[in-house]
Amino acid sequence: MTYSLRRLVRESLRGNTGWAPVWREPEPKRHYDVVIIGGGGHGLATAHYLAKLHGIGRVAVLEKGWIGSGNAGRNTTIIRSNYLLPGNERFYEHSMQLWEGLEQDLNYNCMVSQRGVLNLFTSDADRDAAARRGNAMILHGVAAELLDAEQVRRMVPGLAFEGARYPIKGGLLQRRGGTARHDAVVWGYARAADRRGVDIVQNCEVTGFRISNGRVMGVETTRGFIGADRVGMAVAGNTSRVAAMAGIHLPIESHVLQAFVSEAIKPVLDTVVTFGAGHFYISQSDHGGLVFGGDIDGYNSYAQRGGLPIVEDVMEHCLAMFPRFGRVRVLRSWGGVMDMSMDGSPIIDRTPVEGLYLNAGWCYGGFKATPASGWCFAHLLATDRTHPLHAAMRLDRFETGAVLDEAGTGARPNLH
Repeated sequence: MTYSLRRLVRESLRGNTGWAPVWREPEPKRHYDVVIIGGGGHGLATAHYLAKLHGIGRVAVLEKGWIGSGNAGRNTTIIRSNYLLPGNERFYEHSMQLWEGLEQDLNYNCMVSQRGVLNLFTSDADRDAAARRGNAMILHGVAAELLDAEQVRRMVPGLAFEGARYPIKGGLLQRRGGTARHDAVVWGYARAADRRGVDIVQNCEVTGFRISNGRVMGVETTRGFIGADRVGMAVAGNTSRVAAMAGIHLPIESHVLQAFVSEAIKPVLDTVVTFGAGHFYISQSDHGGLVFGGDIDGYNSYAQRGGLPIVEDVMEHCLAMFPRFGRVRVLRSWGGVMDMSMDGSPIIDRTPVEGLYLNAGWCYGGFKATPASGWCFAHLLATDRTHPLHAAMRLDRFETGAVLDEAGTGARPNLH
């Protein structure tokens, strides 16, 4: 079923009786060419590109809960490609380009809004760092603008400029960045993959791997054994637990990342803004709610909820930037389980087990990476070759010392 204006008018005239389910609910087959563990954005995007670009239709996506129940539905929806290091910048720019054509590719309204991403700086050192990042982006063909304080004031007049503890000196702007609707992205990829024959199996938890002579033969699940020629892991914060079932110990930790949304208010913020003096980011949704977040909680956890100290920290940063939001009520909050790598950058690579592949370590960058992550992971699963776009995201970089320390904090996941 293709969505179009003609179809919308037709269904409205017949009482919307012709709409079909967005994807099937198939029973798992006994064997697949590829099994992908994890029904979030990355897993579903991988399945879509495997079928679309590589012609591999015998694919299953196994999700222990329901589609969108994990991190895909627990983030602040920001998309951008304003990275510094070559190993990340090329990758995230490819993701940005895929975002720009995603709705046409999936025939689904993912509500991609290129409203811009503005990174504020509040000191001379921050300005130098922003200029360096902007220059690196431009060298890779990605547009970036360094704004002074007056330009920022005209763009976001609600910021605290006078008497602020952290005086705003300017910002780095990527106009092509913005937001996308997280659940719509997951549903769009699920629908597109299903249309190409991919089996999306919900409520199917992987409980172990069947490995013979160093090669994966398939996965044990709550719905029985499912054989596969190749298996890909894309399970976000549960990566350590799933990999341990195959005897693999990974250089990542699981942390909680909280996010918040306020009551709906009139439009006051038409771009994404991040705070250079701390770690805070905010945008306003189409419903009017302010969507914002900050740091991880800083302790290892698999809980989809966080602690009050980070709540206080996030609110302090919000009011330091926007004092006018002090009387806005927070409507709800949630927590996603992040797999934090030792250098703040992701891993897309083979594992020591033949036929078993890894997509993990996304830290704060998982949602914005969704299209490129699926694109690159599909290439790896289909060809068993590393694509240049993710060549620096190797698992063995922690042994060789070729780390991608994007945040510049070293091997301290709690600081990323």
